Amino acid sequence: MTTIRTARDSQWGETFSRLKAMTTQGRYEEVEAEARALAALPRRPWRRRPPHWEARVLATGAVVMHGRAAEALDELDTLIAELEPVGLNSQMLRLIARSNRVVALSGLRRYAEAETEANGILRELNRIAHRAPVAALEINTLGHLATVLCGLARHEEAEAVARGNLPRAKGPAAGVLNTTLARSLNGQGRYEEALTEVRGIPRQPPRYAAGYLDLVTAEALYGLERRAEAETAVRRALAGCERQLHPAHPRTAEARVLLARVTGEEPREESRGEPGE
Repeated sequence: MTTIRTARDSQWGETFSRLKAMTTQGRYEEVEAEARALAALPRRPWRRRPPHWEARVLATGAVVMHGRAAEALDELDTLIAELEPVGLNSQMLRLIARSNRVVALSGLRRYAEAETEANGILRELNRIAHRAPVAALEINTLGHLATVLCGLARHEEAEAVARGNLPRAKGPAAGVLNTTLARSLNGQGRYEEALTEVRGIPRQPPRYAAGYLDLVTAEALYGLERRAEAETAVRRALAGCERQLHPAHPRTAEARVLLARVTGEEPREESRGEPGE
């Protein structure tokens, strides 16, 4: 845990690099706890750029990736309002917070608001692309937008966004975007094509994508009336969600709804609702 002594030693670069690496490893609870401790440290006048804002963005991002969208949204709204883009660093932090807000809104099925936010981020990234490295955030935001378009049942548009940006995506982001492409194909009834897409995706996704690949696979199999295989896939998806995500994560409820549909059972009341990534 970072201490005030660490703050006085000005080791923020190393600290935030470590926290970002922990986020990539899916250690959301640890990242949130340490980032909140950093944000609570007294600000020092001798710090030209205190770590307060970056710590808060890391903490709220960890909450969102853990799947606690409702819990994160109010905090994100406050943070974004306070983070005035007076310099390039603050502007980038604000855009990262806004991208997290897209995920939170999508998780709450507020898709129209999420689409508006995502498009606003993309416009602003385009304006500052000559001044800052924006490619990774742009790809992440486009992936969020594709998910939102699926939520709005605009599957052809989601396919265009996902397919058009896959060549630029790298690492885990590429696998998640590829899975969203398959989901958009499911939405168009193109189940065989969706299965072709998912077959080439690595089976060890990042923690925030737990259950996603198996869920999309189950949707395609169910669409092809291969119920036994669909049940196996959706049970695997549900197990992954319950093991790695917060109980409030919308994908867990979505997996339960699909399992009930595949098995012919009525979903439990708390699991009802439209699916959302």
